[in-house]
Amino acid sequence: MKHSNSKTGLRTFPVQLLLSLIVLVVVFVTAIMVGAKNISLLDIRDAIFRPEVSGGDISIIRELRLPRELAGILVGAALAVAGAIMQGLTRNPLADPGLLGLSAGASAALAVVFAFFPGIGYMGTMVACFVGAAVGVLLVFGIAALRKRNMSPLRMVLAGAAVSALLTAVAEGISLIFKISKSVSMWTSGGLIGTTWAQIQMITPVIIICLIIAMILSRQLTILSLSESTAIGLGLKTSRIKIIMFVLITLLAGAGVALVGNLAFVGLMIPHFVRMFSGTDYRTILPLSAVLGGAFMVFADTLARMINAPFETPIAAIIAIIGLPFFLLIVRKGVRSL
Repeated sequence: MKHSNSKTGLRTFPVQLLLSLIVLVVVFVTAIMVGAKNISLLDIRDAIFRPEVSGGDISIIRELRLPRELAGILVGAALAVAGAIMQGLTRNPLADPGLLGLSAGASAALAVVFAFFPGIGYMGTMVACFVGAAVGVLLVFGIAALRKRNMSPLRMVLAGAAVSALLTAVAEGISLIFKISKSVSMWTSGGLIGTTWAQIQMITPVIIICLIIAMILSRQLTILSLSESTAIGLGLKTSRIKIIMFVLITLLAGAGVALVGNLAFVGLMIPHFVRMFSGTDYRTILPLSAVLGGAFMVFADTLARMINAPFETPIAAIIAIIGLPFFLLIVRKGVRSL
């Protein structure tokens, strides 16, 4: 059944990808058009395709809205693909970078950097986020591995919640002791405000390279998601694939936190939504998750800007309001309790 489902998904994949890209473009253009000052399509065209034109609305687009929404696309794609990889690798429908300690680890690393290395710069901050995300995921899987025979999806999420609470407490403790609460909270509240072209230039290569490697290994991930014994029987070097996948997850989640802060549920929702119409083959799930994850993040950011204009609602709150019911629905539909 799964095999035929995968074949059907591959046949319809070009159409699904095209429709997803159309959704992304529509959401992206709409996000640039609306705001405290509405902007016309002609101005958007001039800002993107006519570099000689400047001033007025063109400057607003180039300096504020374009980097902000491009950052949304990058982060949405990174978190959605990281979530999809985690779900396939662990065969855990509740896996998500924000729920399994990666985002909290990156946030704790941010607090350490702000406290002890205040002049480290954005590149150093980004590296710290990668290290923090790695520590978070290692702690969660270390705790979950203490009882291998009963490592249910919900147990892993509970381990993630415990580690996230611990690392969040570490971050808050450091923030209070060193009086950097404002700096840390502004970064980790999950916002795209103030994203610069310099930040995008540094983070884009990391995310793009990770996404490409993930797509290349999508067939192996599909096999691993079925069962470990099947993968070994087919000659797959499971240990090597798992290490590469965990490195990709760490880099993608760390990049997301470095750019916009601590966000949960994106990596949970988008892959599940994609599976509803694309099947179980990760050769289709990963690219569609990347495109729709980017579209979802830009949509959430637009809502955050418009709900209480001219004030901004934290995007983390918007995503949590949408994501929590989705999480409860998944739990109700089939994840066994402890």
